[in-house]
Parts: sequence; structure tokens; C-alpha cells
Amino acid sequence: MVLKKYIELTILSIFLLGILSGFQRTAVFSEINDRTEGNPSFFVSAKTKGNNVYVECILSGISFRESDQNGQKAGKLIIWLDGKKTQEVNSAAFIIKGLPHGKHEVKLEVVDLKNKPYGITNVFLVNIPK
Repeated sequence: MVLKKYIELTILSIFLLGILSGFQRTAVFSEINDRTEGNPSFFVSAKTKGNNVYVECILSGISFRESDQNGQKAGKLIIWLDGKKTQEVNSAAFIIKGLPHGKHEVKLEVVDLKNKPYGITNVFLVNIPK
């Protein structure tokens, strides 16, 4: 069952990366230090086009659905832009629209449905050209 999930995520990733292949890649730095077995992993791919940032996340152990039949914890992402909370998302792929020109720090924080942090974050920088 776990292998099936990873295969589905891999196929989704390849599909989304194919769609976004024309976009500028952004370096992504993860703040998860303990990746021992049983702890979630959180990988992020971010690309910019114009003043939009296209983000794709692969997160193990946490589902973005309210009720998951596989016994995973339910969660959502809080998006912080330059230290300010900007929005919440309930999906693994999303777009941050309309960023002003310049360099920005984007932080993705995984929380439960009542906004209690799971202690999983991912921080990356984007540069929106003039």
C-alpha cells in the first residue's frame, strides 16, 4: 500500500514537473533535520513565472484530506511570505500569485486542521525579476 502511494506521488510529480518545465527553478532548503524511519519527509519544488510562484510538495505521513482511510494525520499548509502569514492551502500543489519584484522568503508550515504545528517546515527563496 505504501509503495502504491509513492508510485502515485512519483507519477503526479513527473506530470506536474512536465507542465512546469518552462519555469525558473528555485532553490529549496528543508528545515527537517530528523529523517529517521517513521518521521515525515517534506520535499518542495518551486518555480517562478512572471510574478507567480508554482509550488509542488511531497509530504509523507500527512494527508491534505480531512478523513484519510490510510490512517494518516490530516493537515494543511500555512504560507508565510517574508515573515508574514499570507494564506492557508489544503493541497500539495498550488500557486502563490502576484508577488512584487525582488527577493522573497517563502516558508511552508505543516499544521493540523486546528492550526497546531506538526513541527514540519520548508523554507525557500524566490526572486521575482523586474
